[in-house]
Amino acid sequence: MRKFLYTIVILIILVAAALFAFRLYGDELTRIALVPSAEFAPPDALDSNAYADPAMWFSRPGMGAPEDAARWQPQVRAAEIGEDAVAATPPASEPAIAYPQFAVFFVHPTSFWDNRRWNAGLDDADSQRLARLMVRGMGSAFNRASEIWAPRYRQATFGTFLSDSDQAQQALDAAYADVAAAFDYFVSRVDPATPIVLAGHSQGAVHVLRLLREKVAGNALEGRIAAAYPVGWPISVEHDLPALPLPACATVDQAGCLVGWTSFADNGDPGMMLAQYRLTDGFTGEPRGDSPILCVNPLTGSINGTAPATANMGTLVPSDDLTTGDLVVGAVPARCDARGLLLIGDPPEMGSYVLPVSNYHVYDIPLFWANLQADVVRRVGAWTPNR
Repeated sequence: MRKFLYTIVILIILVAAALFAFRLYGDELTRIALVPSAEFAPPDALDSNAYADPAMWFSRPGMGAPEDAARWQPQVRAAEIGEDAVAATPPASEPAIAYPQFAVFFVHPTSFWDNRRWNAGLDDADSQRLARLMVRGMGSAFNRASEIWAPRYRQATFGTFLSDSDQAQQALDAAYADVAAAFDYFVSRVDPATPIVLAGHSQGAVHVLRLLREKVAGNALEGRIAAAYPVGWPISVEHDLPALPLPACATVDQAGCLVGWTSFADNGDPGMMLAQYRLTDGFTGEPRGDSPILCVNPLTGSINGTAPATANMGTLVPSDDLTTGDLVVGAVPARCDARGLLLIGDPPEMGSYVLPVSNYHVYDIPLFWANLQADVVRRVGAWTPNR
């Protein structure tokens, strides 16, 4: 018994020491675990017509269910629908609503965590399976579009975003090259009269922001962008927005503008994210420092502000394996704080992918799935050609 008690005491001390070490050196330990130590090896160049192959897309016109990941539609939990939500959901007996014609280009977030390679291969089964599920859970918020295009691409591994090395930038450049090629093909296939919505989450948001700067700004495409949704990436109001071709969406019915937010529970600790943000230069070339982050509240559709949970038309709560989920009405509030972070109250139950310190980054879109779905349609409806 005495030996047993000694063993328990030793284990408690070891756990306490580990927790203490993680508190002191957690950021550095995370970098050691996730940032590749291998030399960057450029992926082979894709064929010039690679994205003409339907197999290079998770979603695109002509794909049938269930192959078209973004066309999935969750079910509303009937037991939790309030009166407002019922009013916002047309009864099955009513005729189908005619939504405006628009095309969405959606870039999925990081689904590759391997620290042995800087970029995922398209033959990496695990990352491709998870990316498809992410398109299903996030890209589906845009499924009222007449066309949804979501490319497969050789994404940078998660550890890329924890490093400021040249190799990390090369990995992002390689991933962007695929996204840019897919975007060029997308533009060539969409009717020139059709408005475009650009959307992405996390790494996908990074690539969308670069598309705006390099493919949209200063040319005819600029007038065709009904809205852009680079969600889950901190955008500096002072040092990023001035270098982008679209302003922030200041009002709920504004078109030709940009929507973004990053989600934390009220007790969340954004320290690691803010530390990286402070140390990087904005698109204007000036350090972001402590400049405010863009926060377009997804429940109000306008910059900053506060909205109660009753304004939430539907949070997509996924199943444990992420293959399905339910829309829960009135579950999560949202308020933009002084830093520009979107705070969502007490930590909601969303599953096992909530990041440490109540960081709801993985759920930025699912938390406000139904409101985002309505927001896109509203902004496209407000868009006019050659604005």
